[in-house]
Amino acid sequence: MVVIRLSRGGAKARPFFNIVVADKRVRRDGRFIERIGFYNPIAAGGEEGLRIAQDRLSYWVGVGAQTSPTVDRLIKQAGKVAA
Repeated sequence: MVVIRLSRGGAKARPFFNIVVADKRVRRDGRFIERIGFYNPIAAGGEEGLRIAQDRLSYWVGVGAQTSPTVDRLIKQAGKVAA
């Protein structure tokens, strides 16, 4: 099964997450198929905190990829910001 989930990066106490499409059997920060966005939970001021390529997201969901609960929440958050 293919899932859309977060992959952690950044330094200790300064997290940064990539939103990736990966096989469910691969570890969290391991190999992935495609990077479709990022999430920076500690973005301050004018920094961009969340970016998702909506066209790639809709493609992967269309071919059967499942989203993790956290990515689901971020997609809804991105939709509110865009509206």
